[in-house]
Amino acid sequence: MRCPFCAHDDSQVKDSRPAEDGSAIRRRRQCTSCGARFTTFERVQLREVTIVKSGERRETFDRSKLEHSVALACRKRGIEQERIDQLVSGIQRQVETAGESEVPSTRIGELVMEGLRQIDSVAYIRFASVYRDFSEARDFEEFASSIHDAGAQDAGGD
Repeated sequence: MRCPFCAHDDSQVKDSRPAEDGSAIRRRRQCTSCGARFTTFERVQLREVTIVKSGERRETFDRSKLEHSVALACRKRGIEQERIDQLVSGIQRQVETAGESEVPSTRIGELVMEGLRQIDSVAYIRFASVYRDFSEARDFEEFASSIHDAGAQDAGGD
């Protein structure tokens, strides 16, 4: 593993432990050249998945992009990092086990929205505002009222 500090290509593993509910291994490493310590995560990758974006552009599925998007939506909401990691891991698992080599980006967006809806309504609205390209305050109001109406129906109200 290349050292992020000096770019030396050798490091020693000092400690390993399960992370993200057992779906990853967290490793503490030390560079054999400069002695700096850093952390890496090892995850199983079941298959290469290509994401089909708007305009038929294609790019390889990138977990870090997904993590970043979810983290932005959850910023300052008091949601534990472990909960975010579980959501991202669950989405990644669904994408990789779907049996498709190409997945539309809209499917990823819907999976994120489903997950955030269950975790935090504000994070859900934040993500939806970017994903659905809200352009004015009325878009937020309509979306928020649809969430409120759906919640009332789920609770047995009118």
